[in-house]
Amino acid sequence: MSDDPITTHLETSLAALQRAIRDEGLLGIAREIARAMIAALRSGNKILIIGNGGSAADAQHIAAEIVGRYRQDRPAYAAMALTTDTSALTSIANDYGFEQVFARQVEGLGRRGDVLLALSTSGKSPNILAALRLARERGLVTVGFTGAKGENLRGLCDHLLVAPGDYAAVIQQIHLAVAHGICDEIEQSMMRKST
Repeated sequence: MSDDPITTHLETSLAALQRAIRDEGLLGIAREIARAMIAALRSGNKILIIGNGGSAADAQHIAAEIVGRYRQDRPAYAAMALTTDTSALTSIANDYGFEQVFARQVEGLGRRGDVLLALSTSGKSPNILAALRLARERGLVTVGFTGAKGENLRGLCDHLLVAPGDYAAVIQQIHLAVAHGICDEIEQSMMRKST
């Protein structure tokens, strides 16, 4: 490893991505997640995405790729990040507590057959856990992206992707890289069906 923090970070990220590429279990889960999302979209359902901090930004990024476009001009697909509406976030946090900021939105916006994608590097955020619990009760397909310490999400997720990496930044990079691959699979599959 280098003494330069930038080089060190890039080396650490590359090593984690190489572990992910060789992890057939992780790749298999990613493919299952893509299939679940494609099935939901083909059935007229939507994808709801949640996360805190950097994962909130990633939720917005992923939703934008699905609604807008990833690589091809094509029809818009239904996805939304539940991290963006400041009025909803602040009023729910004020009236019900921060633990409910996503669960309350899932209650209002989620329908049976929708997909809830929860991004949590630790797998311990109370607002993520509350939303996943409610989504399960309401018949949404639950998907978690987490790190090695987030195995406790397994009981709340139909599909759980565990990224290799020892700290949040690298875990989030893997989450976003895998999400981009899933976006590509969604786009290609949906375009094949529409032609």
